Amino acid sequence: MAMTDPLGDMLTRIRNGQQARKSKVSSPYSKLRLNVLEVLKREGYIRGYVDTEVRSGIREIEVELKYHDGAPVISEVKRVSKPGRRVYRKIKDLTPVYNGLGISILSTPRGVLSDNEARAQNVGGEVLCQIF
Repeated sequence: MAMTDPLGDMLTRIRNGQQARKSKVSSPYSKLRLNVLEVLKREGYIRGYVDTEVRSGIREIEVELKYHDGAPVISEVKRVSKPGRRVYRKIKDLTPVYNGLGISILSTPRGVLSDNEARAQNVGGEVLCQIF
């Protein structure tokens, strides 16, 4: 059976991994997932990620989760734009997440960016998810 929301699947794997206090979680490879993980790494929500080839033609991403004083760094993950309902925002309509303590991840014409980077570049786009 085909997966209808690959990004939501990866975010759920990260959420579940942190609740179970895992050090790493794995997810199937896609460019969008890789770009979202790059934003999470730049913003300091994960330690890093590694793209590995499991078999010929089958790639997987291994995500290293981050903890601070034993508590997960990511406390809340919310998928905003879903396959059944896409959510687009202009940059002036994009509100801060938890008064700037969290981030929104956007898919823009200039790539996948955090809300702070999108404001700096003055571009809006599809709001993929919110992280706190």
